[in-house]
Amino acid sequence: MSLLVEAYAAFYFYILFMLLLLNWLNISKLWRYFVSLPMLCCVADNVCALDVGYSLTMEDSLKLKAAEAKEYCKKQAFNTDFCFLVDFSIHSGKKRFFIWDFQGDSVRYSSLCTHGCGGGSTHEKPVYSNIEGSHCSSLGKYKVGARSYSNWGIHVSYKLHGLEKSNNNAFKRYVVLHSYSLVPYAETYPYHLPLGISEGCPVIDNKTMKAADDLLKKVKTPVLLWIFE
Repeated sequence: MSLLVEAYAAFYFYILFMLLLLNWLNISKLWRYFVSLPMLCCVADNVCALDVGYSLTMEDSLKLKAAEAKEYCKKQAFNTDFCFLVDFSIHSGKKRFFIWDFQGDSVRYSSLCTHGCGGGSTHEKPVYSNIEGSHCSSLGKYKVGARSYSNWGIHVSYKLHGLEKSNNNAFKRYVVLHSYSLVPYAETYPYHLPLGISEGCPVIDNKTMKAADDLLKKVKTPVLLWIFE
């Protein structure tokens, strides 16, 4: 009987020790690391062989996209200091345009960003099209082109050259990066941005556009802008 009691006591103290150890290690962060690890291993191919059944946070998802963007920029001889990432899966009342700093592996600036109003798009959900006159946003990678005058915002725009089948009519469609005074700097969530500000262009707030303009005026290599969801 005494041996059985001793065994139960030992088991009890072992469980107590493990609980204290896991608490000290902060198991929630550890679990999140192991869940996202398989995803990090397959960024270069944009294919993940293991679906663990857990969704990443928005920050984790953006970092994965940025890592993929950096690899693309290296291969295509694009600028490897920064890029522009636009995640249209995010609510339009939240910041979803990001100036990503490759060197610091973090967001340098962020802004609200409107999507196109055509093709049956709603405040909540954009409809995508590459057709001229559709007034829709187009998914895909873009090369940021020449600086030009804009009637809107800070009166600066940048031509966008679509690099994929989903957006290769961007230049002909006059799709440009520009700002607009009615796009606020602060988030408006749970309220969406008004529909109709954009006819296919990624339109951001004036303050972030000024920061983007300052960066773009200094670069000598092409800059990537990537719209995704």
